[in-house]
Parts: sequence; C-alpha cells; structure tokens
Amino acid sequence: MAVPKPADGIVWITGASSGIGLALAEAHLARGWRVAATARREPELQALAARFPGKVIVAPADVTDPEAVRRAVATIEAEQTIARAILNAGAYERDTAENFEAARLRKQVELNLIGTAICLETVMPAMIARRAGQIGLVASLAGLAGLPGSVSYSTTKAGLIAMAESLKFDLDKHGIAISAICPGFVKTPMTANNRFPMPFLMEADDAAGRIVGGLDAGRFLIAFPEGLARPLRILRSLPHGVFFPMMSRFGGSSVPGQASAKPPNR
Repeated sequence: MAVPKPADGIVWITGASSGIGLALAEAHLARGWRVAATARREPELQALAARFPGKVIVAPADVTDPEAVRRAVATIEAEQTIARAILNAGAYERDTAENFEAARLRKQVELNLIGTAICLETVMPAMIARRAGQIGLVASLAGLAGLPGSVSYSTTKAGLIAMAESLKFDLDKHGIAISAICPGFVKTPMTANNRFPMPFLMEADDAAGRIVGGLDAGRFLIAFPEGLARPLRILRSLPHGVFFPMMSRFGGSSVPGQASAKPPNR
C-alpha cells in the first residue's frame, strides 16, 4: 500500500503542544508537510503556528471528549484531507502493588486508550472511504512487557500495540497503513528533573526523526532505540524465571516512553 506524501494531504498530530508531539510537528514541517496540531493547551499550539505561518492548523481538543475531537477533525478536513494521523496524546503515572488504585488506572485508560479510540473512530471512516491514509499509534517500549512501577501505563500501552495489530488486518484491506510506535526514554522538559538512570536517553527531535522515518518506510513496529528495544524483545521471549529477575533491574523508578508524573494531554 502507498505511504502518503505531503502532496496527499495534511498530518494530524495529537498531543502536539510539547515533547514528542511538538517534535513530530516540527519534523513534518521540515519535510514539507502541513500540520494539524491538537492538544488541550491552545497557547502552545498558537506559538507553533506563529513560527510556521500558513503551515499549521490549530485544532485544540481534549482527546477524551468525542465532540471536541469531532470539531477538531471537521476544522482540519474543511481545509485539507488528513493523509496521516499520529495519535500521540497520553500520560504516565507511576504505580505499584503498594499504591495501586483503580482510579489511577481508569485515568490512564481514559487518556491513553479511550482517547486514542475516540480519535480513531473519528478519523478512520474518511480514510476507509477513500482507501488511502496512514495511522500511527504512539505506545511505548513499556507496552512490549509489563515493567516495574508501571502497572497502569504498561497495561494501556500494551493495549495500544494490540489495538494496532488487530486493526491492521482490516485496514490492510482498505489500503491504509498503521504503525505501533514504541519509543524508549526521550529527553523533554518533563523528564529533566528525573533522578534515576534513563538508559539510551535521546533528544525529542531524534525520536521524532526515527518515527517519521519508520512511517515513511511503512514499518508496522517502530521501536527504538535498538539498544533498549532489542534486549527487551529478547527478554520477553525468555521463560518467566529469567524475565522477572532481569526486568527487576529497572528498579521500578520509571519506564520508557513516559510522558510525565502528572498526566498532560501531550
């Protein structure tokens, strides 16, 4: 199936006000795309638009609000077809068995999973009707295996990977590409105060470049950095008697691909 190019339409990015989402917007703009930027924080989106006059459509929305998402998508598609959608809005809150709360899980499910589902429900029908388009779901390396200190986060990110896998069977028949995007640790203002080791920590623009490269190549699983993704995949395939002792070395301080200790709509 054909991977969309800038001439085919606009790229819609959720969680575009900061971090990976903002870096993705900038990376696409540098490659000649127009960008539709969605997040709750409209001033940050307007600042992005001011830096790239005529290249950015500001479409603020809380992705957990179906009506707000429908309005945002209608605003975008009134100007240009959405050729690529990168559903990036999400959050992380650390939790363990000792402090586990269903309310914390519910909050992350609402944003990371249901928010993504609302965006999919809104954007997929038009892509299916024209038999063209591309979707990227931003999960995390933490979705490849349950990691210490991330009961709720790993649950939601694993759900996103499974969602992308299940959707691929149907979307392939309609000529639509879909990818599960699994970043590791990314340097953002929200991770600047972390006081624990973050192996293979990378800059947001480096992460964005890898994501765009993977999408342009039409890869289903975009997992990076390889130095962290490959060992994690290998460990996950080992017997549990090996997996759990090895993974305990993470120490439960944090997990790859986290957004923040407080859940922004990034």
